[in-house]
Amino acid sequence: MADTKTAKYRQEIQQMMFVSGETAEPAPEVTFLIEQIVQQQVQEMLRECTALATRRGSRSISTDDLMMLIRHDKAKISRLRTFLQWKDVRRNVKDSDDKGGGDAAELAAGDDIQGVGASGPAADVGKKAKRTKVDLVWDVQSFFSEVVPPRDDIEDEEEEEMNYATIQRLRNADERTKDMTRDEYVHWSDCRQASFTFRKAKRFREWAGVGVILETKPNDDTIDILGFLTFEIVQTLTEEALKVKAAEDLYKKKTGAAGGGDEGSAGRKRKRETGLFDMPDEAREPVQLQHVKEAYRRLQKLPNKNKAMLAFTRTMPKSGLRLI
Repeated sequence: MADTKTAKYRQEIQQMMFVSGETAEPAPEVTFLIEQIVQQQVQEMLRECTALATRRGSRSISTDDLMMLIRHDKAKISRLRTFLQWKDVRRNVKDSDDKGGGDAAELAAGDDIQGVGASGPAADVGKKAKRTKVDLVWDVQSFFSEVVPPRDDIEDEEEEEMNYATIQRLRNADERTKDMTRDEYVHWSDCRQASFTFRKAKRFREWAGVGVILETKPNDDTIDILGFLTFEIVQTLTEEALKVKAAEDLYKKKTGAAGGGDEGSAGRKRKRETGLFDMPDEAREPVQLQHVKEAYRRLQKLPNKNKAMLAFTRTMPKSGLRLI
């Protein structure tokens, strides 16, 4: 049994798993295993970012290094860009409010942040608080010193493609919360604020070994992106573990848990039929250690396109740790 006394983010991981679809309370061994996986992933990201920074002749890592690591995941890049855009909006509104902007912070509460129909300082702040586009380091416009301003009347087809997975996650979240009461939804909303880094930057640096892996102290934006990516890792791992558990439950429901012989076949036959007094499916057990381990194994599996690039060799080379 793992020593769960060294766990530092048990409550945060429980909240993240609840947001990701796990309704039951997981065991301490499960949350500790997920914490170990996340810690391993963060340390691998820091090592790869250090290698990228060394190639460009820098001692400190930047946000572009982290975005380069997840450049192949368009959905995650889209969510990260949205996260950085709204962070910039909140920073601008806070600065303007400190300078005497009044109630201009209310303009940043929703998507309509243009200050339409308003006048005075609030309208000016609303225009300044418009979300700025986050350019990616591998985009063509990043190679030039002067950038052509974007046009609002042109649809970004690539961004629409990236937003498909985000819309799917929003649909899943709506499915999970549609039958919740008001108090349950408030609790679910509070759990969405769970973070490894928010107001815990010092503890996160010690936990991730930042002082050992990196030569210089990372800036606040880098820590915030790491906090965003750790939430994504827990969510992806939980969703995959729930898929593993659902497949196992379906297999048990079809085959039954009885032994062999005629008695076993009779048990399997009874299991296929749903009776009037059967227990509801909502009374289910949480994910177990074997479900998380299998989910991690699946997420570490190489995709088929990578296998096709091995020149049809029979021996598979030993691959490194894949980022979730």
